[in-house]
This record gives sequence, structure tokens and C-alpha cells, in this order.
Amino acid sequence: MTNLHRRTFLKATLATATVGLVAAAGLLKPTRVLAADWPSAAFESKNLDEAIKGLYRVSERSASGSIAINAQPLAEIGNNVPFTVSTSLPNVDSLAVFVEKNDRPLVASLNLKGAAGHFSLRMKMARTSDVHVVCRAGGKLYTAKQNIKVTVGGCGG
Repeated sequence: MTNLHRRTFLKATLATATVGLVAAAGLLKPTRVLAADWPSAAFESKNLDEAIKGLYRVSERSASGSIAINAQPLAEIGNNVPFTVSTSLPNVDSLAVFVEKNDRPLVASLNLKGAAGHFSLRMKMARTSDVHVVCRAGGKLYTAKQNIKVTVGGCGG
């Protein structure tokens, strides 16, 4: 073994031991270090208003023409529905997508502090439903919605 390999091995062993000791001492708690507060109430809610309240702690929202939804009004299969959202609202903190008639309406939630209010996703829809986008900007909630009809094999759902 060369000196270079020996040094690399010793550094890796020392680093692993240090992290192990810090974690064992309770100084490093991975759930606190690596994750934000998980909004379990929002993800476990069975209806739209409960999910919005579970995510944002309030349910008062107003419709906004500044939120643009780009999605096909007809999806052949609900397993893979493309969906794009953008907003021109200033000071956007977060965006969330809800499918009203899914068993669990919350599909996605993004924290966007300091980022542009634009994202794309592919979501699963159980059946034809209104899709709601909720945007938190300047401490207020704004919303937009679009109905997407889900068909299977060309038959209406």
C-alpha cells in the first residue's frame, strides 16, 4: 500500500469515526438537519380545503389571473398527466398543486423563496377533476384552477 492510499484510508476512517461519535452523542439529528417540517396533515387530508389548510395553516385564498396553468384539457391516461405552472406574482414563497378528486388531493408542494415561480411536473389523476394551483406570495394565498378530463382508451371518465 502506498503512502497516498494509506493517507486516504486514514482520513476516511477518521471522518467516519467522527461523524459516528457526533451522531451517537445526539449532537447530529438527521431529521432536523436534512429535512424541513413535513406537512403530514396536508398529505394525509382527504379533501381539498383540509389539504390546503394543512399545508398553509389557513384556507382563505383568492383567484388570480397572474397564475398560468399549461395543461391539456384532455388526458388519455391519468397515470402520467403533464402539467406546467407559472406565475408573475411578486415575492412568491411557494406553489402547490392539488387534484380535487384524488384520494389525497395534494400532489406537489414547492418552496420557492428567491426562485422564479415556474415548474413542470407529471402527475397522477384518479379521474376527471379540477386541478388547483395555490401560490403563496406576500403572505397571501392565490389560486387558479383548470378542469382536466381523464379518459381511458378514448372513453370519458
